[in-house]
Amino acid sequence: MLQIKSIADKRGYYGEFGGAWIPEMLRPNIKELEAHYLGILNDPDFQKTFRNLLTEYTGRPTPLYFAERLSKQYQTNIWLKREDLNHTGAHKINNTIGQVLMAEHLGKKRIIAETGAGQHGVATATVCALRGLECVVHMGALDVERQAPNVARMKMLGATVVPATSGNKTLKDATNEALRDWINNPADTFYVIGSVVGPHPYPEIVTQLQSVISAEIAEQFKAKTGKSEPDYVMACVGGGSNAAGAFYHFLNTGVKLVGIEAAGKGLHTEEHAATINFGRTGILHGAKSLLIQTDDGQVVEPYSISAGLDYPGIGPLHAWLHQTGKAQFLGVDDQEALDAAVELTRLEGIIPALESAHAFAALKKLDFKKNDNVVINLSGRGDKDMATYLKALDLK
Repeated sequence: MLQIKSIADKRGYYGEFGGAWIPEMLRPNIKELEAHYLGILNDPDFQKTFRNLLTEYTGRPTPLYFAERLSKQYQTNIWLKREDLNHTGAHKINNTIGQVLMAEHLGKKRIIAETGAGQHGVATATVCALRGLECVVHMGALDVERQAPNVARMKMLGATVVPATSGNKTLKDATNEALRDWINNPADTFYVIGSVVGPHPYPEIVTQLQSVISAEIAEQFKAKTGKSEPDYVMACVGGGSNAAGAFYHFLNTGVKLVGIEAAGKGLHTEEHAATINFGRTGILHGAKSLLIQTDDGQVVEPYSISAGLDYPGIGPLHAWLHQTGKAQFLGVDDQEALDAAVELTRLEGIIPALESAHAFAALKKLDFKKNDNVVINLSGRGDKDMATYLKALDLK
């Protein structure tokens, strides 16, 4: 059964981060969700349907795979949590199944979502098709261009894809448009947020639904090695949903937790999405967290070769983990991520999503011991990124 154990306090705060910083027009929607989400998550019928769909529809549990050649390369033991083998190709569907079921419990017939790389949009459109619900996905116009295969998949699944043309036309702007849509359609619409961001209780909901990842890692690692827990768990971080899911069951253990954010064209440049490295406390999309901003508080447009990581903020849980030292966060630039993607492909025959490739690049930045056990959450597969790979790697 899913373990419902809240990390945030009653107001939705992780230390000083979190809360629900929302306009008055959104308050009824958030209050309705806040009043019902724990009851729904703990409802036996919800849990039964959720677990059945994860098993029979998405293919869970995903394997915990020992990467033999990659382990030899880094002289340590490296395990891959294969979230890329989920139906739709990423961890995102764990969350969308749960949130769409939650919408049904609340009597909502119209689903909206935001998406960056398209993985969350595809996962939302997939579950809406399965359950017969209307689906509208807001996506930055630039991301619509660079993630064309996922846009086509969403449309084939029956979703309406609405390009966001404001700002730098990426994930931040898509989220703005999704929030405006929700304000204008409060009665029949449920907003399926794709990461551990947004106003309380969304960071808690997404963390709980994605915690199936760390629950499986703990169980599978013990079964395969006889040891209680690995030495490291690593995951890439944009908003932070796959990392929150991979970290959850290890938060109060001795496991070293490592998040990897996008350093874009380098931490020495202004073109990055390194929220932890350069972020300051501020408010974005309904939550108090770390975000990259100017001295007068204007949000700085982020940059990354990875559409799923170029978000100027970070989930409040991760801001708290960083502040308290419970997790370490490293920056990986575009070229390092591309090199790591090629390395994984050539050593293990697995093409990772560009987001996931950032986590693998961090292997070169840590000093592992020979007997360490390192788990990397392989959050998605690289099919959607082939156009970017072909261009960046000059493959002909």
